[in-house]
Amino acid sequence: MEKLKITAGGFVFGAKFEDAAPKTVAKFRTLLPYRQKLIHVRWSGEGCWIPLGDFDFGLGYENHTSYPAPGQFLLYPGGISETEIIVAYGGVQFASKMGQLAGNHFMTITDGIENLATLGKKVLWEGAQPISIETA
Repeated sequence: MEKLKITAGGFVFGAKFEDAAPKTVAKFRTLLPYRQKLIHVRWSGEGCWIPLGDFDFGLGYENHTSYPAPGQFLLYPGGISETEIIVAYGGVQFASKMGQLAGNHFMTITDGIENLATLGKKVLWEGAQPISIETA
């Protein structure tokens, strides 16, 4: 199992890719190391997201859900709303101004989850935070 290191807002997390989303994982691997900014969700609840506009991953749905558990990363491949990555730190019903969405669950935090809610609240109250994802 390939281990990942996620650094965000001063916190470090261990993570793993999900075997149930092989196409999404393969595509995301090509982007590593991945660096972006994490902002708080607008409609979904207790989560943070990376808006990607019209970026086309060339993916459809696999292992998709609208209700990620804390620490689960979803990739929404676009369609009725913009392409995005979302990570839940609490209760989430994945949605946009267009309504409920489903994203591919492709990565899960395995270590440091106890700091995830603190990161989410930091993003909410202090604004965008840098995030990097790389192999450990």
